[in-house]
Amino acid sequence: MPSTPRRLLWPCLVILLLAAACGEPLATPEPVFVQATGSMDMASLVAELAEAYEEESPLVTVEVDDPGSTFGLQALRAGETDVALVSWLPPGGGEAGGAWQLAPGWRATAIARDGLAVVVHPDNPLEGLGLLQLQDLFSGHTFQWTSAGEGLAGLGEVQPVSREAGSGARAAFEALVMGDRGVTPRAVLLLSPGAVVEYVAATPNAIGYVSMGQVTPEVKVLEVEGLLPTPETTAQGAYPLSRELWLVAAEPYSAAVRDFVDFCLSAAGQQIAGRRYGRIR
Repeated sequence: MPSTPRRLLWPCLVILLLAAACGEPLATPEPVFVQATGSMDMASLVAELAEAYEEESPLVTVEVDDPGSTFGLQALRAGETDVALVSWLPPGGGEAGGAWQLAPGWRATAIARDGLAVVVHPDNPLEGLGLLQLQDLFSGHTFQWTSAGEGLAGLGEVQPVSREAGSGARAAFEALVMGDRGVTPRAVLLLSPGAVVEYVAATPNAIGYVSMGQVTPEVKVLEVEGLLPTPETTAQGAYPLSRELWLVAAEPYSAAVRDFVDFCLSAAGQQIAGRRYGRIR
């Protein structure tokens, strides 16, 4: 029987190797989901960061839900979310046993600096307030707009607008402005930053507060101690009502959570944050 020419052996071997390789199924990468739950003030920023991150990591989907900071921490404690979005953590992680206390094994990472914007109706001629004036207006110690400056007699009584209990914005405002005073029972309590903006825009004698990222042209932002909340003044910590925006997750981080947090702190992530908020880096 004639032997196979040597020059035909290599093509045959290649074909056999390819056939063997084709017989091994390739592993299909599994999609990864990261659930981020919490602050209404953070949801739009985190959604923007998630969209940019998903372009770099198409197998990862970051789902963002915004029931509030307290609910985010509760969901993390219950194992119902991967990341809690928290818009206020007091220095040291909160009071022992309080709603803001971080559980053992949790890690909080600040991804941006926000400023609580004090907002009034566009027709209000006032340009700014001091911290003590804000405290007087929201505690009910002062009832009339005339106490805040000249030309305000036509506004009549002050109508404070605050957020509901459990809101990160309210916790931050009470800590940064109110001290040991409570918000007056006369205050209108609303369930979202959008509702605060809508109410103040429709009520000439109202005054409220929202994240600087939630401000719209329908309201006027007042200076506080001579400064407006801007990406620059909040990044520097110069604006008096500045606060960090936090991602809280249990350690050790999963690979997907770690990579998303790293992206938020990367040059690309901080560029996104810096469009409306103060940068951390």
